[in-house]
Amino acid sequence: MRAEDPAGRAVGRDGAGADRRPGDIRLSSATGRWVVLTTVLGSGMALLDSTVVNVALPRIGEDLDADLAVLQWTVNAYMLTLAALILLGGALGDRYGRRRIFVLGVVWFAVGSLLCGIAPSGGVLVAARALQGIGAALLTPGSLALIQASFHPDDRSRAVGLWSGLGGVGAAIGPFVGGWLVDGPGWRWVFLLNVPLAALCVPVALRHVPESRDPAATGRFDALGALLCAVALGLVTYALIEATVWAGLVGGAVGVLFFLRERRTPEPMLPLSIFASRQFTAVNLVTLCVYAAFGGFFFLIVLQLQVVSGYSALAAGTALLPTTVLMLLLSARSGELGDRIGPRVPLTVGPLLCAAGMMLTLRIGEDASYLTDVLPALLILGLGMVTLVAPLTATVLASVETARAGIASGINNAAARAAGLIAVAALPLLAGMGPEAYRSAAEFGETFRRAIPMCAGVLVAGALIAWWTVRVPPKEAEVCHPECKVNCGIAAPPLEPPASGDRRHH
Repeated sequence: MRAEDPAGRAVGRDGAGADRRPGDIRLSSATGRWVVLTTVLGSGMALLDSTVVNVALPRIGEDLDADLAVLQWTVNAYMLTLAALILLGGALGDRYGRRRIFVLGVVWFAVGSLLCGIAPSGGVLVAARALQGIGAALLTPGSLALIQASFHPDDRSRAVGLWSGLGGVGAAIGPFVGGWLVDGPGWRWVFLLNVPLAALCVPVALRHVPESRDPAATGRFDALGALLCAVALGLVTYALIEATVWAGLVGGAVGVLFFLRERRTPEPMLPLSIFASRQFTAVNLVTLCVYAAFGGFFFLIVLQLQVVSGYSALAAGTALLPTTVLMLLLSARSGELGDRIGPRVPLTVGPLLCAAGMMLTLRIGEDASYLTDVLPALLILGLGMVTLVAPLTATVLASVETARAGIASGINNAAARAAGLIAVAALPLLAGMGPEAYRSAAEFGETFRRAIPMCAGVLVAGALIAWWTVRVPPKEAEVCHPECKVNCGIAAPPLEPPASGDRRHH
């Protein structure tokens, strides 16, 4: 039986008699385990999609007779709507109920996945990927926010750690599962797999996860700001992929309108006042450099392994496992080291290690040996990511007051995804990669050798920015949950839910 307490929160009892009020659930209770399962299933769908789709790109292009631009849009349509709307998604959850928006996001994501799986053409696939990104923008902030709001303070960190660890395992097996699906049932099952996962997640969430919301989240939503952001990113991306000057100029003009809107509206999606912190601004510049390089690299490397080296989709996906495994094993210790010595050295050394690992991938050519040509490069890249990701997240959160941790993390996450979006659009253009390049081993290999030094150069720029600007003392760096530091940060830095004292108006 369900009722509401005086604050409007759903109250009930699970089968074991454990309290189901938000903020009082214990991890040892049946409800607690259901909450963790629900959030892992939901966030796991979005995380799997961010790690497995790249593996499927050559087969998608072959099956749909698509050129390189369609493959770029297959990646970018998703990142575009996700990056533009992720801040709005978190605000909707605070206002209308985190469970409600999370469930809506899961359903939306599943419908987008189904449309991707049955897409008869590249255009339909790209449109469906954009719909997927909207669903991900609704469910991604909600998954961790549900844990933050649901569990008793004594169990919250352990619940976050369990969520993060299980999500990391999903990220680790994602490329393997994706490669197996592409080589087996076919690339469409990379998307269709999300449908049964959503069918399991939604009823569990509705039955076992209590609703919660922020009673102080009032005011109007910045829907116009979100629209302007999406249009600006979309036009700039189109300009880079299609090499069209007019779209770039119009996109830039819309971007200026977006920032003017955010400056003047009393309730902005992107509060520009947060950039008054020079440290926050500097670390986000580092984020842009780092995740632009990651986005471009992971888009190209799976194509290089399959098109040039002759790897199967399964072998290409499995080849990338060392980076994720290293992050799972060592990120928590890296975060602790950053706390002790401060973030300046990790944020400088990490990008340089990543740049070195990427440059070593230039050894990957026809008939590349995994042990001598591929593995050493990925191990060095993985060590660089381990060194970098956890201190970067902690430094972002340490650079603002605790009450703004949630919005700071959301901005940093959106910046990372936008950087990857622009990189995937720009790199083929800058490297002179033609629309049919991925069909020719010789042509793609040549452009790969031109593109990778660009990725490495952007990482070096990020390292220099970190060295000259990052000054957060070690004692101030511990803001986020320690367990968050094991979350896989390949696609973007981990999200941090709003702090308990955060009373932002949306």
